[in-house]
Amino acid sequence: MPKRSQVSKRRVWLRRAFVIVTLPIAALACGWLSASLTAAGADPAPTTTSSTVAPAIAAPLTTPGVPTPPTVSPPTTAGSDASVSIDFGGTDSSGKQKPAQSIIIILLLTVLAVAPALLVMLTSFTRIVIVLSLTRNALGLPSIPPNQVVIGLSLFLSLFVMAPTLSKINDVALQPMLDGKIDFSQAYDRAQVPLREFMLDQTRRGELNLFINASGEKPPASREKVPMSTLIPAFILSELKTAFIIGFVIFIPFLIIDLVVSSTLMSMGMFMLPPVLVSLPFKLLLFVMVDGWALVVSSLITSFHH
Repeated sequence: MPKRSQVSKRRVWLRRAFVIVTLPIAALACGWLSASLTAAGADPAPTTTSSTVAPAIAAPLTTPGVPTPPTVSPPTTAGSDASVSIDFGGTDSSGKQKPAQSIIIILLLTVLAVAPALLVMLTSFTRIVIVLSLTRNALGLPSIPPNQVVIGLSLFLSLFVMAPTLSKINDVALQPMLDGKIDFSQAYDRAQVPLREFMLDQTRRGELNLFINASGEKPPASREKVPMSTLIPAFILSELKTAFIIGFVIFIPFLIIDLVVSSTLMSMGMFMLPPVLVSLPFKLLLFVMVDGWALVVSSLITSFHH
């Protein structure tokens, strides 16, 4: 008897489970069938045929004995093709060849596009920004001053150092070209002369000989005959070397402070106290007492006039 009662209970539970599972499926199936039958039995939407009906223009009413006013038709203009004219320059009132405004705008946009590369590669910006960054790291403050301050200071110091060279380029190349006295190629050749002088003064002989030998061409007769494709990478390497030499000199006093502080803490048994935390106030005090930023900036400016 107990076994039969258990079997009957199992059958009851199986029937209930079957009903629970099949009821939702049957409901979904009925809903789907009703929806499909409704869609099949619905009448198609009436199609409307579009017909173009020309509006009837009523003839004007005329009264006997009254003259009919003349019909005024809208004026018709002859079709003209759209054209774009570009002014490539010409001669002014004195007969001199002068570049057009469109050419000047294109040249200015080109200069603005390559200005960041020219600023980094052909000026004193590389040396200045590296030295200022190394000074910040030597103090133990990798994020103070912020990058915007370091780059801004480097930019204005570069303009200060390059002011004589830029004024020469403006006098001998830019202004004559804008006045129409010379063309663009002549202005480019004239602008190279002051810039080449500045770069040759800051380029070491070893880096210059390195790229002259690597080019595989005949060595130039003098330094002034070195092509720009060889002078520019030699100048950049020289700037990197000079910047790291100045940075090494700046690191020495701060390194001595770190060594003294760390040895003092070890002798006192303070192993858990970070030496960097203790040496930072002393480095800041030393840097402020000697007027460090002015000293670094003056050394940088002097390094370009050796």
